[in-house]
Amino acid sequence: MSESAVVDIGQILKLLPHRYPFLLVDRVLNFEAGKTLRAIKNVTINEPFFPGHFPGHPVMPGVMILEALAQASGLLVMLSAKNLADDALFYFAKIDKCRFSQIVKPGDQLILEVKQKRMMMGMGQFETQALVDGNVVACAEMLCAQRKA
Repeated sequence: MSESAVVDIGQILKLLPHRYPFLLVDRVLNFEAGKTLRAIKNVTINEPFFPGHFPGHPVMPGVMILEALAQASGLLVMLSAKNLADDALFYFAKIDKCRFSQIVKPGDQLILEVKQKRMMMGMGQFETQALVDGNVVACAEMLCAQRKA
């Protein structure tokens, strides 16, 4: 796959094990293998967490934004991988320097940006940020560990 190619939802479903209601990446806009990835999460009122978070004032939970960033990181790994086992999964190992600077609400489009800092011994370290309308709404450094399913 060309590194500049858009990765659509059909391809994402082949690369990630997540499914509705927990698949939080709609499209990859571009990536550079082993380096960066930029993706979209369209936030709609139909998200299953909105009725309870918060009634009358829907706000996307911060942990869901972090999960979307983690899934984008996983997509970068999968799109960059040359010899990854079919049953390999990546799990959170650590989150550092996490900041939330703006609420995310229905109708927003999250732009998920991931930068791979390093990958060694089945562990990936990433700098991530989520933006809405060009403004950073969340950022974090993440460490993910590869394990067999």
